[in-house]
Amino acid sequence: MTILEKIIAHKKQEVAQLRKEVQVEKLVKSPNFQRVPLSLKKSLLSVGSTGIIAEYKRKSPSKGIINDQADIVDVTNGYLSANVAAQSILTDTEFFGGNIMDVMKARTVNETTPILRKDFIVDGFQIVEAKAIGADVILLIAACLTKEELKNYGKLAEDLGLDVLYEIHTEEELEKIDADNKIIGINNRNLKTFKVDLEHSIELASKIPDTCVKVSESGISDPRIITGLKEYGFQGFLIGENFMKTEDPGLACQEFINKIG
Repeated sequence: MTILEKIIAHKKQEVAQLRKEVQVEKLVKSPNFQRVPLSLKKSLLSVGSTGIIAEYKRKSPSKGIINDQADIVDVTNGYLSANVAAQSILTDTEFFGGNIMDVMKARTVNETTPILRKDFIVDGFQIVEAKAIGADVILLIAACLTKEELKNYGKLAEDLGLDVLYEIHTEEELEKIDADNKIIGINNRNLKTFKVDLEHSIELASKIPDTCVKVSESGISDPRIITGLKEYGFQGFLIGENFMKTEDPGLACQEFINKIG
């Protein structure tokens, strides 16, 4: 069983339990559900955008504990000061040490910048929940969803006003998505082996329609990599571990952005 299969199996059980405990009606009545979500697409394409989607995560299956000391509000304020294009927050508890409260706390200090609720979506319930906790964007991972699920979950998110970041790692996964005008993220890390390969992403980028916004995810540790990726049409860059492994992720992010040519 790969790490991804393990995560998905656990997630399905977790969501089934959650559905018993929390009614969708209750989510719809939450204050955040009434707010108009911010557009990730607009933020990435706006003139002068840094393109950086800065992530908050405490741990990961491949690295163990990355940073379980940094406070979500402090990190959020630091990222906002660094002028990130968006913020990504891991809400998976079991494997990444996150939770939905992280998004809710970040939202209290961040009214201007899109928040991506990063999790393993296996049920429409999680999409409604994402809006209820104040997220603007959800992640749909093509590796663990069928073509039908990608279409249905994408439609549900759209109906709720949320943007979708579709994550792929292979050409087969790209073919599962009706890619026109979508935000497509290429994960440089193979979710089965957790190895990082930027060349593979660059090759895959050429297969993505020009109407899409291309995002490069994982393994970006040098500002010069951003400059290179921009030449291949990437407009968004999701970076987490590189900032989170420092004592002050916001400052690390600021210094990184200052070095982008």
